[in-house]
Amino acid sequence: MAWLFLLIAAGFEVTFAMGMKYAEGFTRLWPSLITVLAAIGGVYFLTLALRELPVSIAYPIWTAIGSLGTVFLGFVLLGESLTLIKLLSVGLIVAGVVGLK
Repeated sequence: MAWLFLLIAAGFEVTFAMGMKYAEGFTRLWPSLITVLAAIGGVYFLTLALRELPVSIAYPIWTAIGSLGTVFLGFVLLGESLTLIKLLSVGLIVAGVVGLK
């Protein structure tokens, strides 16, 4: 169950990160509310996952999934570029998480 909680937490983390962009400095009501709720949801589910998983594993995985999801959605939804450096950096994030596990 802890791994499921961690995946849910990571989904909230991606929603939180993307929501910050759409909230435009918390000047737009609905994106701002979604952003705040996603932050709360992410921390809540991460806390549930940490009941069983070591923090040295769960937290980096949570942040890595959040980073990777945000890079992907930034490309798909916001038209952000995927440069070679960005792709190599994403690969290093994955390699770091794999190394921890």
